[in-house]
Amino acid sequence: MTDLDAFITGLPKAELHLHIEGSLEPEQMFAFAQRNGVAIPFASVDEVRAAYEFSNLQDFLDIYYAGADVLRTEEDFRDLALAYFERVAKDGVVHAEIFFDPQTHTHRGIPFGVVANGLLAGMGEAEERLGITSKLILCFLRHLDEEDAFKTLTQAQPWIDRIAGVGLDSSEVGHPPSKFERVFAAAAAMGLKRVAHAGEEGPPAYVEEALDLLQVDRLDHGNRSLEDPALVARLARSSMTLTVCPLSNVKLCNVASVDVHPIDRMLELGLRATVNSDDPAYFGGYVADNFRAIAQGRTLSKRDLVTLARNSFLGSFLPDDAVAAHLARIDAYAEANA
Repeated sequence: MTDLDAFITGLPKAELHLHIEGSLEPEQMFAFAQRNGVAIPFASVDEVRAAYEFSNLQDFLDIYYAGADVLRTEEDFRDLALAYFERVAKDGVVHAEIFFDPQTHTHRGIPFGVVANGLLAGMGEAEERLGITSKLILCFLRHLDEEDAFKTLTQAQPWIDRIAGVGLDSSEVGHPPSKFERVFAAAAAMGLKRVAHAGEEGPPAYVEEALDLLQVDRLDHGNRSLEDPALVARLARSSMTLTVCPLSNVKLCNVASVDVHPIDRMLELGLRATVNSDDPAYFGGYVADNFRAIAQGRTLSKRDLVTLARNSFLGSFLPDDAVAAHLARIDAYAEANA
């Protein structure tokens, strides 16, 4: 391990863009399938990994939804969450705000409570055993209609005090944020934070809709904002956090390679960019892998990496006193490892 590798591993960080279903490793897929008697279209772990080659977001989503079918019980969701936290504990992650897609499961006949209770159990155990705090964000699937999203928000009511916010994910092109304006307003009235995927494959106009119509507190991806200088200035002036996912951008062919990833340009433009893994089991790396990839590909300095880590807490939904404590730990770590 190089000095920079070690620095990245030890750097305290938060992860703000993680789809918990996207942390389903091939080995887990097989284990859960066997446990639940679910047939899957792969004969081996190697076959699954070979299928993880995508040319666009929809290619990925097709296998993502197929993989999620093995998740059936509270124990499955608890084990899935706990495995993620155990993995990222080794990456220096001390806080995570994780997405889940209840419609992926309720449409298969899995009750909302099975999903929520399982994930919350894993999150609770991770905090108790690993010291990692976390928050849960309910994402609406944008390829479904807003009525279905409202139904999901209603189903969430018994757990709403344990859900930090709502998000918007799945197929972006052709499903603008404006499609979900009313349900996001309802979520805001309930006191929930709002985030949305925008500007990954969709145009800068989708980012503007997320800001103006959904009134998001945080922007997921947002890469294509760079095409609009006025939008960049707006994002910088408002200190809007962007949850950037470098390895995902490359894997889904939105960026040609890590060597040309715009993460450093985002920082230079004054954007509050963060580094995240998105769907690490499918995209080839957890959060520290993403940090290492961009550090090498874009020759980032330790100072840049510290800025990205600080941004992850500044953009989190933690209370101010907790954010201040995390920032102090980062600064102390940076000074001791300069």
